[in-house]
Amino acid sequence: MEDEELRTLVERIGYREGLPVVTDPGILNPEEFLDTVLRVRIPNPFMPDTPQRIATDTSQKLAIRFGETIKAYLASPEHDVLNLSMIPLVFAGWLRYLMAVDDKGRQFTLSSDPLLDVLCPYLSKIVFGGEKSEKEVEETIRPILQNSEIFGVDLYQTGLSGRVCRYFCEMITGPGAVRAVLKKYVRP
Repeated sequence: MEDEELRTLVERIGYREGLPVVTDPGILNPEEFLDTVLRVRIPNPFMPDTPQRIATDTSQKLAIRFGETIKAYLASPEHDVLNLSMIPLVFAGWLRYLMAVDDKGRQFTLSSDPLLDVLCPYLSKIVFGGEKSEKEVEETIRPILQNSEIFGVDLYQTGLSGRVCRYFCEMITGPGAVRAVLKKYVRP
């Protein structure tokens, strides 16, 4: 939460994209809960956590954390799913993470996930800093983006696949690309 772009990303997902479609359970106020999580719990230095632990089993978390929000947008006459921009950015970031190359171009070890053996072969066909066109990249990751078990929805059917692919293509251009994408789309 000390990283300005990441904090802004999380806040926009919660307040701008998630909260408008949250069903109030009547037990606690959703906005107050979000305030507590983002302003008290996560920034608490006495609650240590690591990016490696957070990244564990991500393929099992995306449908619950974001797929339900997308479904709520699809079901809502007041909200347009195509207005979502931060959730697709998270999906693109996760795909970029699965390449196991950091933003400086160095290899790293992925956290455990039951679908690594299924997902990583697709991403191994994409070269960090490579010359594939957006269309070629999109064709390569299409089976992942269509997987409703991962995202809770088929991203092609929602209309969000193109945005995810565009963000992802920007993130693979070379060293510093992930940070550049964050700065471009998540202006604090």
